[in-house]
Amino acid sequence: MNYTHEHLEIQKTLKRFIDEEINPHVDEWEEAEIFPAHQVFKRLGELGLLGLTKPEDYGGAGLDYSYAMAMAEALGHTHCGGVPMAIGVQTDMATPALARFGSDELRKEFLAPAIAGDMVTCIGVSEPGAGSDVAGIKSRAVKDGDDYVITGQKMWITNSLQADWMCMLVNTGEGPIHKNKSLVIVPMRDGRNGKLTKGIEVAKKIRKIGMNSSDTGLIYLDEVRVPQRYRIGNEGQGFIYQMQQFQEERLWAAASCLQSLTNCIQWTVEWAQERKMFGATLADQQWVQFKLAELKTEVECLRALTYRAGELYVGGQDVLELASMAKLKAGRLNRIVSDTCLQFWGGMGFTWENKVSRMYRDGRLGSIGGGADEVMLGILAKIMGIAKRPAAQ
Repeated sequence: MNYTHEHLEIQKTLKRFIDEEINPHVDEWEEAEIFPAHQVFKRLGELGLLGLTKPEDYGGAGLDYSYAMAMAEALGHTHCGGVPMAIGVQTDMATPALARFGSDELRKEFLAPAIAGDMVTCIGVSEPGAGSDVAGIKSRAVKDGDDYVITGQKMWITNSLQADWMCMLVNTGEGPIHKNKSLVIVPMRDGRNGKLTKGIEVAKKIRKIGMNSSDTGLIYLDEVRVPQRYRIGNEGQGFIYQMQQFQEERLWAAASCLQSLTNCIQWTVEWAQERKMFGATLADQQWVQFKLAELKTEVECLRALTYRAGELYVGGQDVLELASMAKLKAGRLNRIVSDTCLQFWGGMGFTWENKVSRMYRDGRLGSIGGGADEVMLGILAKIMGIAKRPAAQ
C-alpha cells in the first residue's frame, strides 16, 4: 500500500490541525480527564476528515479504506492516546455498520451529522460481564409495538459521557447466541435540551491509568424505548455486522500507533544523545544503540504487515488473519517500545509529564481494547486449524 499525493495531503492537513488545535490543549484535557469532543469533532467535520470512507450522499468523501488508515497514522502525531482513540471511535468503530447496512432514513438522521461533526457517537458492545466474549452480552431489547424496549448495561464506553447516540449491540431474540443480536442506534440525549434520554443513566465516569483525556463511562439502560426502525440492517445479524466492524477497528488500531511508536523512539534517540554519563552520552552505549535499532526494526515490520493487510482489504479480500496479527503486534509493541524507551530516560521517564511515560500509560490499552491479545491469538489459532472448536450448543 503506497500513499499517494492525496493521502499525504490529508495527513498534512490533519497534522496541521493537531499542531494548532489539539496538542496545545492536551495537558489541560489530560488533567480534566475529558476533552471537548463536540468542539473538536465539529472542526474535523468542517475539514472533511470524519467521513473519508463514508458515502458521498451523507457528506462523506467516498474514498477507500487506505485513506482511513492514512488518517489513523497521522493521528499518532497527537501527544496523547485518548483524543485519537475518541476520533477513531467516531470514524471507524461506531459508524461503519451504519454506513453499510443502515436504511437511507437512518443514515440521514445519524450518519450525516456524525460525519459533519454535529453529533458525537459511541459504540456499545462491552458489558461488565462480557468484554472479550462479545457473544456473552446480556443487554436485551424486547419488542413493544413499533419499538424496542432496551434494558442492560454497557461498560468501558469511549465518548459515552458526551455522545449523542450509541451504536449498541443488543440481544433482540432467543435463538443461538451468534444469531440473536442486532445493532441498534440508541439516542443518548434529547436533541432539544441535551438531557439524557429517559431510562439512560451515566452511572460512572471510569478513572483509568491512561487515555485520560478520553471520557469512558458505565451506562445503565432501564426500559429505554427506541423505534425498531433504528435497527441497523436485518434483525439477528448484529454479531456478524460487529465482527465486520472489528476488522476495520483492528486495522485502524495498528495504523494509529505507527507514528506514535516512531515518535517514542525518536524522542529517546534525541534524549540519549544529550544525556551525559560516565564521560560520554547515553547514546554512546552500544546496548542503547542496538536496542533502539531493534525497536525501530520491529516498528517497520509492523508497518509492512499493516500496509499489506490494508492493501488486501481495499482489494476486497478478507483480512481477518492479517488484521488480527497486526492488532496483536501493535498492542505488544505499544508495551515493549514505551517500556524500553522509558528505561533509557531513567528518573525523567518516571515523571507524569514526560511524553514517553504518557505513552507508556496510554499504550497499555492496546493489548486489551478492541479485542485482547488472547482473543487475537485465539482467532489466529482457529484460522491455522490448531484450536479445537467448542461443541455446538
